[in-house]
Amino acid sequence: MPSAAAAPSPVISDFAAVQALARPDMQAVDTLIRTRLSSDVVLINQVSAHIVGGGGKRLRPMLHLLAAQAAGYRGDEHVQLAAVIEFIHTATLLHDDVVDESDLRRGRKTANAMWGNAASVLVGDFLYSRSFQLMVELQRMRVMQILADTTNAIAEGEVLQLLNIGNPDTDEAAYLRVIERKTAVLFAAATRLGAVLAGLPPEQEEALYRFGLDLGYAFQIADDLLDYVSDADTLGKNIGDDIAEGKPTLPLIYAIARSEPAQAQSLRRAIESGGLDSLDNIVAAIRDSGALELTRAKALDYADAARGGLHALPPSPARDALETLARYAVDRTY
Repeated sequence: MPSAAAAPSPVISDFAAVQALARPDMQAVDTLIRTRLSSDVVLINQVSAHIVGGGGKRLRPMLHLLAAQAAGYRGDEHVQLAAVIEFIHTATLLHDDVVDESDLRRGRKTANAMWGNAASVLVGDFLYSRSFQLMVELQRMRVMQILADTTNAIAEGEVLQLLNIGNPDTDEAAYLRVIERKTAVLFAAATRLGAVLAGLPPEQEEALYRFGLDLGYAFQIADDLLDYVSDADTLGKNIGDDIAEGKPTLPLIYAIARSEPAQAQSLRRAIESGGLDSLDNIVAAIRDSGALELTRAKALDYADAARGGLHALPPSPARDALETLARYAVDRTY
């Protein structure tokens, strides 16, 4: 008697389907995160619970889980590494909000707005150190090397961004150097580590690394675009934060290059002085210059490059999910 045909794989065509595919592993990650956040210092528990429980898409740990699936990994170490990646990301958020003097994230008050800068910085340090405790437990020197290099690069990115604040002469290359270190390297580590756990050959490991890096570029460029095209309720943070902080992100860089001299000078002054006094005029100038379309096109270029690199891996629902995440990175509204 002929055997029944195998059921077709589900189509992974939108973010909800990606989340559904990753859900069993993500539930295990969430459980581990909440267990390993525990401390006998009450303030650490309060601040950690506030930011970890504050919503968010958990995109970086999800990327690692899906990359491990796409690489053919069969084990459970990817759950612990996903928690490590989320701890590192959460620590950077705590530190970023202090540096940026932010008071709103994901529609909620930031930790520094509630407990002060000192508590936020110190709990961020706790999360960094807890992440290294978790990775050491795996006893994989290659994993520790990748994550140590990654956290060092993130710190470099923060300092590079600090140097660019208030500098209207920041160009596209300098901007890309910042977002590579601040954002893309953690995406790339998340996907590379999936290949490392599975023991993929170097060319496939490199393909997953490049996918994560290009996806990280696409995600951050799209994020900087949203600061000028979204609204506070949708985005979960204050619109115009980047210009208020004097950050020369890609929409502003393109707008200065394409505007008439008087308009360009006005945009340069906005970067130098920060503040939101002329936000409506700034946004109008950016839109009139065509900078928003150019910025979106740049994000799409990186997303397309990311998808193209996945062809080095065999077809699977997890590979489809990674491709879908590359589209989602640019098309999302928050």
